Amino acid sequence: MEPESLFDSAAADARAAVAPLAVRMRPRTLDELVGQRHLLHPGSPLRRLVEGDAPLSVILWGPPGSGKTTIARVVSAATSRRFEALSALTAGVKEVRAVIETANRELGFHNRQTVLFIDEVHRFSKTQQDSLLGAVEDRTVTLMAATTENPSFSVVSPLLSRSLLLTLQALTDDDIKAVIDRAITDDRGLRGAVTISDQARDHLVRLAGGDARRALTTLEAAAGSAQALKKTEIDLEVAEKAVDTAAVKYDRDGDQHYDVISAFIKSMRGSDVDASLHWLARMLVAGEDPRFIARRLMIFASEDIGMADPTALQTAVAVAQTVQLVGLPEAQLNLAHGVVHCATAPKSNAVTMAIGAATSDVRAGKTGAVPPALRDAHYAGAKRHGHGDGYVYPHNETAGVAEQQYAPDDLVGTDYYQPTERGAERAIAERLPKLRRVIRGED
Repeated sequence: MEPESLFDSAAADARAAVAPLAVRMRPRTLDELVGQRHLLHPGSPLRRLVEGDAPLSVILWGPPGSGKTTIARVVSAATSRRFEALSALTAGVKEVRAVIETANRELGFHNRQTVLFIDEVHRFSKTQQDSLLGAVEDRTVTLMAATTENPSFSVVSPLLSRSLLLTLQALTDDDIKAVIDRAITDDRGLRGAVTISDQARDHLVRLAGGDARRALTTLEAAAGSAQALKKTEIDLEVAEKAVDTAAVKYDRDGDQHYDVISAFIKSMRGSDVDASLHWLARMLVAGEDPRFIARRLMIFASEDIGMADPTALQTAVAVAQTVQLVGLPEAQLNLAHGVVHCATAPKSNAVTMAIGAATSDVRAGKTGAVPPALRDAHYAGAKRHGHGDGYVYPHNETAGVAEQQYAPDDLVGTDYYQPTERGAERAIAERLPKLRRVIRGED
């Protein structure tokens, strides 16, 4: 071995010794990858890519810590391709073109392909993404682009059409436990220097929120604290102090899960914004999936607020989208925004009661035929059957409302929606009786 090679090897060993636990424990093969079983079956595109017979460009879409960077490195290492990494946060068109030029030379002189990994590709501008098209098209580079945002909205169509989209799923609690247990015993990890109690492991799993990198980072901090205290086990107290977060009594799969989310919903329904924020914080600290909380907000906005404040649903939907785009910890601000809006908004369950009553009638058999004037008249022969005859186009009326039968015969005159006098529904409550009288010809 040449002296330079010896030096390089020693330097690599030194870097590995001081590298963070999350880096040391990064899987080297697909078989070491935790989770994503839906992408790893025999003959899958990812397997073929690693085995070297499918030089496809790939966009990896998934939450933080789900293995996007790891997969890119595994693909590169398994096939002896060159690996180049760029971050969309710091790289521009100049850097992209420099990588492509080097890849061209490697392919021409050494017949060696290059894997170009771009992290957070959604942050690239359209111009920056367009600069990749030629190299991806002629396979000068095998692009592996990672994103936490929906590629349909964040990646330009030409690049998306030239790439295979692989969707990664958030790691489960069992996946994170497997990551922690492996790191404790593996020679690349803690080498069995410490053990961990079940309570401490569960605490780290909750804090990880499906992010393997976060789990390993907190595990490393907890192991360091245990060793500093001359302990051989990471217990709950050590884990709490190491990550500076108190363990919250909260079992996401047990009674506490349902009790806390129930208290959260009922606090918002009762317009107690302070209690609502407490239960939100309780869930976030316990590691509850923020998407679950966002879904509950969207339901609540229609179930308990409805037309008393129509903007509550808009806020809830915006919060859900932001949770997907931003992720924790920043998304806790968006969740708090939505909770404050929903808790302080005027309340009405009129929408909930209306759809409930209408559904009950349908299930009771009160269906009836569609009135002839409302039937589809846009196909040949419809006129012959009288479809559309007598239909009054409301926009031709002065008030934009016309006398006309819209309900089946058995339900004419039935009132499902009963607006309250709260919030924006007060105006609807004043206007609705007038609309019904005109429609039913009662004026």
